[in-house]
Amino acid sequence: MRQNSPDPNVIHPIPGYDNEIYIKPTITNPNIIVGDFSYIADSEFESHVTHFYPWSKDKLIIGKFCQIATGVEFVMNDANHQMNAVTTFPFYTLEGWEMKAPEFSDMPYKGDTIIGNDVWIGQNAVILPGVHVGDGAIIGANSVVGSDVKPYTIVAGNPAKVLRRRFDDELIDLLLRFKWWDCEIDEINDLIPILTNSQLSDVKVELQKRLKEC
Repeated sequence: MRQNSPDPNVIHPIPGYDNEIYIKPTITNPNIIVGDFSYIADSEFESHVTHFYPWSKDKLIIGKFCQIATGVEFVMNDANHQMNAVTTFPFYTLEGWEMKAPEFSDMPYKGDTIIGNDVWIGQNAVILPGVHVGDGAIIGANSVVGSDVKPYTIVAGNPAKVLRRRFDDELIDLLLRFKWWDCEIDEINDLIPILTNSQLSDVKVELQKRLKEC
């Protein structure tokens, strides 16, 4: 192990700078699950997860090495109101109204929100309930993401739409098979020249070689 090896359990990975934190060691809500080295450009994370109450049934799951900009919001399922009746007004949540909570089947529940590994989410983006974002995707600033995003795809806008895929099918397949984010820290350090190489044809060759060695 190298001296001063990266530590996923520190809160402030940049010494002397409080407005960027590794998220995982700060989490208190058991329904928020975050992988190693994912960070947010803020001094805390959980206020960015809205409409997430003690009785919430869904989870927010974020992979490793995600990069989350300032102002990003993850809207959870309890922001939803009943939509299959005449009114959407939530009488049952407010004092004095004689209404029982709707049946779970009557609510537009969309399941867990899942963010893959190595995902970059731009400033002030909003991720709506139940969205699945694939590994290596990029979410443009100020986007509102209401549908799933495939791996290594760039989306932007309101509603977010696909701009392009980051790489060709061959490289995407190699990356999804290689899963560099699951490697040990020392191995990732050795991989940095590959992971940051803009000569993608060389990257393909190296990934193919390493996959054969596995």
